[in-house]
Amino acid sequence: MTEPNAGPVARVESVKYALSAGARAFSYPVGDVVATEEPLEIRLVHAGVAETVSVTMRTPTDDASLAAGFLFTEGILADPSEVERIVPHLDTSGNVVEVHTRRPVTVDPELRRRFFTNSSCGVCGRSLVKGIYATRGGPVGSDLTVSAALLIGLPARLRTAQPLFDRTGGLHAAGLFDPAGQLILAAEDVGRHNAVDKVVGARFLAGRLPDAHAILQVSGRVSYEIVQKAAAAGIPVVLAVSAPTSLAVSAADRLGVTLGAFVRGDRLTVYAHPERLGDGAATGPA
Repeated sequence: MTEPNAGPVARVESVKYALSAGARAFSYPVGDVVATEEPLEIRLVHAGVAETVSVTMRTPTDDASLAAGFLFTEGILADPSEVERIVPHLDTSGNVVEVHTRRPVTVDPELRRRFFTNSSCGVCGRSLVKGIYATRGGPVGSDLTVSAALLIGLPARLRTAQPLFDRTGGLHAAGLFDPAGQLILAAEDVGRHNAVDKVVGARFLAGRLPDAHAILQVSGRVSYEIVQKAAAAGIPVVLAVSAPTSLAVSAADRLGVTLGAFVRGDRLTVYAHPERLGDGAATGPA
């Protein structure tokens, strides 16, 4: 058993099984460390009136950035000046965060996610299917050009910023890099979309959006919602270690986002807007 909000990792008891040389199984008890997954209720508060906007499953780190990133990428907040403060609710769980605003904020019913949102899917709770296909704003405007060699090196750099993954093997990561390939900040979470919200939210609160010269690297596959969040933040390049989805590719094409995936070893595959790779790479057979 684990305690509620025990931190980003939790200690559990387990039993390990192994085969001996004679193919005979033996077992022994062992303590283990796993990634914490707990609900976070995000509330908007103005003039003492609180309204629940969403409940998402997350790893309890950087909750203020997660809430800010979620509210920004959903179009509920547009400017950090709207935020007065972000504080945990004074209960015993630590699983409620309140975003106090300086003015009333209207939540579009078609964007509202009052349903349970699990850690693997950030759009599962949308109230209308058509809301999944809706995007706000036009294509990302950026004059950024980068080399394929720089992009191929980013997963290894992100990997050095995943201390919780080192302990548990069970967390996604998102990292924001500058045009020289230097890590600006990184976040980890059981939900890949949450990790992106944490990174975007931190930049939003710092007044650094749009991030027109930044590169977003994620540790797993890339889905539609990650592309949408990057576009909302003005990030022109999104990379993934694993595969893209069809909706991610079409969204990247429509939103002006360079989308690269399967960034492994000495290769990557670009699915949208390859014109930002301005290193004049030679063409020819693989």
